[in-house]
Amino acid sequence: MKEILEILEKDARTTPEEIAKMLKKNTSSVKKAIKKLEKDGVILKYKTVINRELVKNDSKNVRALIEVRIAPQRGSGFDHIAERIYKFSQVVSCYLLSGTYDLLLVVEGRDIQEVSNFVSEKLSTLDNVRGTVTHFLLKKYKEDGDILKLAERDKRIAISF
Repeated sequence: MKEILEILEKDARTTPEEIAKMLKKNTSSVKKAIKKLEKDGVILKYKTVINRELVKNDSKNVRALIEVRIAPQRGSGFDHIAERIYKFSQVVSCYLLSGTYDLLLVVEGRDIQEVSNFVSEKLSTLDNVRGTVTHFLLKKYKEDGDILKLAERDKRIAISF
């Protein structure tokens, strides 16, 4: 099953027939294994990696990484406040960290103002939030193991006389 997961993680479009051929197994056993992985919650969903720089009129133009320092709650530690935070629609991912900050958020918005409003009006106003640092992503080179092809540039060297 681990081999099936590794194949699907690299490319979720790989069919059970292709996986069976790669692993030298029969197709029905691969299909059964995939169904079991889905039923058991090991496979949560199949995802597409999108190079947003190439999408015209994208509604998710701005992505930011936000480090959050929080005061843990007695009895629930970081889990309760993390749950409150990750339920906001702007939060794409939420991670517990070691180090100076406690949580790392990946946040998306239409523009810088929308992300800024999220931080100042929703995130920073929560009781247990002690501080934030926001980093706006300027360019993506690689995501989820995939190198994102950048728009072709003119590679000629400008020469002036």
